[in-house]
Amino acid sequence: VPHVRQLCSWDCGLACVLMVLRALDIQDCDMKSLAKLCSTTSIWTVDLAHLLRRFSINVAFLTVTIGANPHFALETFYKEHMVEDGERVNRLFEKAPQVGIQIQWRSISGEELSTVILSGHYIAIALVDKHKLSQPWLEELFLSDCCGVSSGYTGHYVVICGYDMETDEFEIRDPASSRESEQISLVCLDEARKSFGTDEDILL
Repeated sequence: VPHVRQLCSWDCGLACVLMVLRALDIQDCDMKSLAKLCSTTSIWTVDLAHLLRRFSINVAFLTVTIGANPHFALETFYKEHMVEDGERVNRLFEKAPQVGIQIQWRSISGEELSTVILSGHYIAIALVDKHKLSQPWLEELFLSDCCGVSSGYTGHYVVICGYDMETDEFEIRDPASSRESEQISLVCLDEARKSFGTDEDILL
């Protein structure tokens, strides 16, 4: 999976979609064209699922909340756009089955995720709390406030594309990092992706 850097504070999800497209040898798009297709700078996981389906990619969307979670309205990260986002996100959830997005209302454990990734048939895009990804390389992020805020929950998307059984570490691509590839422990990744604010969203 080739590494793609995000260009703005809000487009980490688009960079992750572009990494998946490039891995599947779909070359006729770039960050600019994906941004145009998305038509919002307040990106939710369901936006990314619909974006992948536009390129006829099979998508399973695992989440513990169907629709926009009303409990996030008080989170700094969400509250500015929550009202308009909520309506749009709920519409996209309703349309998802019609366009071939398989929504699964459930959590996935780190162990199950490692098995799925090891099969070699899946690349994952996961929503994580950036502050919980406690790795030294995070200090090198080219955007100090990657997704708009510097404290509390900060939503961020990463690509999960490998797993090492010996070290119990996942291989990820972080669009905010200058490094092409990173290793992160199963425990650390689980904490970051199961943090309040993520709904444990993951695309497979």
